[in-house]
Amino acid sequence: MKQLFLMVKDGTVKLIDTPHPTVKDNYVLVETHYSVVSAGTERSLTSFGGKNLLQKALERPDQVKKVTEKMSTDGILTTIDSAFNRLKEPMPMGYSGVGKIITCGRGVTEVEVGDIVAMAGHAYHSEVNRVNKNLIAKIPEEFEDYRQGALCALGGIALQGIHQANVVPGETVAVIGLGLLGHIVSRILNAYGCDVIGYDVVDKSLPGTNLKAFVNSNDENAEDITKSLTKGRGVDKVIITAAANSNGPMDLAAAIARDRGTICMIGVTQMNIDRRPYYDKELTFTIARSYGPGRYDSNYEEKGIDYPIGHVRFTEGRNIEEFIRLIVEKRADFSDLITHEIAFEKANEAYEMITTNTNKVKYIGILLKYAQNDAKWKGTVDSNSNKLVDKNAVSVGLIGAGNFAKNTLLPIMKDTGLYRFKGLATTGGVGSAQANQVFSFDYATNDDKELLDDDEIDLIVVSTQHNSHAKFIIEALEAEKHVYCEKPLCLTLDELEKIESTYKASKGELFCGMNRRHAPLIKQIKKKLNTDSNPAIYDYICNAGYIPGDHWTQDEKVGGGRIIGEACHFVDVIQYLDGSDLLSLNLSFVQNEAYPMKDNAIITLRFKSGAIGNIIYTSMGSKKYPKEQLRVFSNGKVYEMDNYIKMNQFGSVKKKKMKLRQDKGIKDEYEYIYSVLKGEKENTVIEDTFVNHRLLIGSK
Repeated sequence: MKQLFLMVKDGTVKLIDTPHPTVKDNYVLVETHYSVVSAGTERSLTSFGGKNLLQKALERPDQVKKVTEKMSTDGILTTIDSAFNRLKEPMPMGYSGVGKIITCGRGVTEVEVGDIVAMAGHAYHSEVNRVNKNLIAKIPEEFEDYRQGALCALGGIALQGIHQANVVPGETVAVIGLGLLGHIVSRILNAYGCDVIGYDVVDKSLPGTNLKAFVNSNDENAEDITKSLTKGRGVDKVIITAAANSNGPMDLAAAIARDRGTICMIGVTQMNIDRRPYYDKELTFTIARSYGPGRYDSNYEEKGIDYPIGHVRFTEGRNIEEFIRLIVEKRADFSDLITHEIAFEKANEAYEMITTNTNKVKYIGILLKYAQNDAKWKGTVDSNSNKLVDKNAVSVGLIGAGNFAKNTLLPIMKDTGLYRFKGLATTGGVGSAQANQVFSFDYATNDDKELLDDDEIDLIVVSTQHNSHAKFIIEALEAEKHVYCEKPLCLTLDELEKIESTYKASKGELFCGMNRRHAPLIKQIKKKLNTDSNPAIYDYICNAGYIPGDHWTQDEKVGGGRIIGEACHFVDVIQYLDGSDLLSLNLSFVQNEAYPMKDNAIITLRFKSGAIGNIIYTSMGSKKYPKEQLRVFSNGKVYEMDNYIKMNQFGSVKKKKMKLRQDKGIKDEYEYIYSVLKGEKENTVIEDTFVNHRLLIGSK
């Protein structure tokens, strides 16, 4: 299938061929018929992409702050690499459309295959979309102009603004900004029995939008005109839909609102509140969060867990449903707001119209229309590149293309020059297109079995959510493939036992992403230690940082929690440094209601050599403090490693080593894997991984 992406580095848009997504529980696959181009949101994104680095930095000072913080802890070159990798990654465009359901996943009961639905959220400009059941609304068969359903996300935003402003039928409401969103808000307010006064810098009144009056926002008498229209009171509510770089809409809203009125922001403007008018009138200001309750909640948008209607009447999904009701019952008509239909293949024309608009075309709502294309159902898409193949390279099949794979794994693996990217398997078109656009696999597929059946693939690389690791490892080893899996290997002791037995019976080698033992600074400490005759004390601090409780890594069924998901790294480092058998591991969590997640813990280790280790893993610390620090005490010496950038050695004299680039050993690990697969070294690492997994999982 084809999907539209923004090339962030230069602001251009591009149609990319990618396998269609596969269905998941609580999701549907929708064959897109129309999707809406949002002049506000998508113009700002393309404009941002077209700016140079300095202009991007000036526009996003919040991101610059994050970059400077990362430089102070992770090193200058590491931060620069990370920033440029992000700029290379294409961004999926679109968030609102309409189409026909092709497949329903388990848990989907209110719609069925063949239904026409409005869809929001992951409703990209794509021939096929995978959308959660909470973000769709069925359109009855008898309703002919279902194109209007493509506006559903904008309708959801409009309704959430109306709800947040607590609009009551019969009130007079000001709508500041008469673009597409402004007209949608106005017409819904009309349907609810409100008088609407529209404001904009130019008169954008339309016959289908029943305004009580239009007032020019720049008119110095706008406040007086408003009072003359409202018996001298001012408007009851103000909804700001404008997209502006000034504070003008906020100032105007305060001036025209009545005593104890409410102002709601659903547009994008400066929001500097002048205290005097807000104090004098005791005004209420509120901002609507996108389409409504449920937005940005993974339980709602991904797991499909709806909010009880008795507690939340209008959720994100029910706002979309209400928008469709208004259309179907002909209480509101938005058909005339759709001024242009442009073929999906000519999407560039739509983006030219909302950006440079050299032909000065007058538009309001622009839809992309999707033609029939049987090729979109291909599960595998071949690359057209004719790249030279190094016969000595290890041929890779990658399963999963999340952030770690795209921003760390693939760039570093490519940099070694030792690997050939043969096949890529994902369940969603977005990740596949993003990874393939930058790293150019020979083919991309939505079926991981294709990689197992490919005789040319030597190494299966697994970079998926943690609860799927065991399945992919076992299947690949049974297919006699070598396997490199990002940590952890698995989440349960039963899975670990099955992996170990399968590994012993397979011709394939197995590697886990325990890269830190391969870091140059860690290897230097290892050379200096003599743990056979001089036991050591190891102290490792991981200032891991806060991750919300609803993040998938915190879900013990999906991510396993942060201890098995990340702290296994630090156990492995100490195992490597000591070199003797790890005899015991004890895990203690902080017991405090302020920290309910299991991501604040102390792990104590005891080794056959007599050495002991202590690992502090915490989400309580400051972002300005380095993430990882190691102290090793042995034989009158102290070795101090600071965040894989610098190392101090204290003995008879102090020695110091500093690096400009943070090096956690990932490249060295990939070189080690290559050497094992080429028969140059033995795989001596995986047994340590089995041990630390067994003890960590067993201690939870």
